[in-house]
Amino acid sequence: MSQHQLFNRTEPEVLWFQRRNFLQAAALWTSLGGSLGAMAQARSNIVTLVGDAQVNGNRLQPDQTIRNGDELLTGPGASLVFVMGDSAFHLRQNSRMKVEGDTGVAVVNALRLLTGGVVSVWGKGPQRKISTPTMTAGIRGTGVYTEVFPEQDNRSYFCTCYGVVDLEASTERKLVEADYHVAYWGEPTARNGLLLTPGPLLNHTDEELEYLAQLVNQRTTWQITGRKGAKDGSSYGTY
Repeated sequence: MSQHQLFNRTEPEVLWFQRRNFLQAAALWTSLGGSLGAMAQARSNIVTLVGDAQVNGNRLQPDQTIRNGDELLTGPGASLVFVMGDSAFHLRQNSRMKVEGDTGVAVVNALRLLTGGVVSVWGKGPQRKISTPTMTAGIRGTGVYTEVFPEQDNRSYFCTCYGVVDLEASTERKLVEADYHVAYWGEPTARNGLLLTPGPLLNHTDEELEYLAQLVNQRTTWQITGRKGAKDGSSYGTY
């Protein structure tokens, strides 16, 4: 198991992929053809739903389909794993997120995370983005973790677990290239003159990314290369 720091999260939250219900659902998802099979068979794109969640203010049911334009809200103890096109997502408990994109299109163009946390794996293709109250990330073919902390004036956390990301906070911009976890805080107010400051590996694990990648027939960079680096960006990522 990869090492990680926890802040306002519990061990079971980052070990959701070990639950029997997820493993069974993931196996079924794969056997039924994954996202292409779900589209062809008009099945739900929800892999697992644990606890209470809402979509557009109404209770989310396991057999529903999450679409562009939907706003998702997870309650205490909830966990939601879903796939859209070539991208897979795990929305943590106590999170609010809007899925943004063209109506009727299966591919996600953007996520707007208002509070809470989401682990996501994105296929290669046109640049897409994740936005929070304090930062925006342009992403393409990456695995990332994003979290917003409302108790810290919506301070945001963004880890490029692998891939290439354009980070922006007001007039600041950074190009992040990572093979293994390069993280930044999006500060609500500048710290030492900066709105983007380096962060640790926080509230997520390698294994989460690996399981999500598997749902969309992908592999993480460290699975492909067979090597991992330090989780401070000093080995294979660049700040």
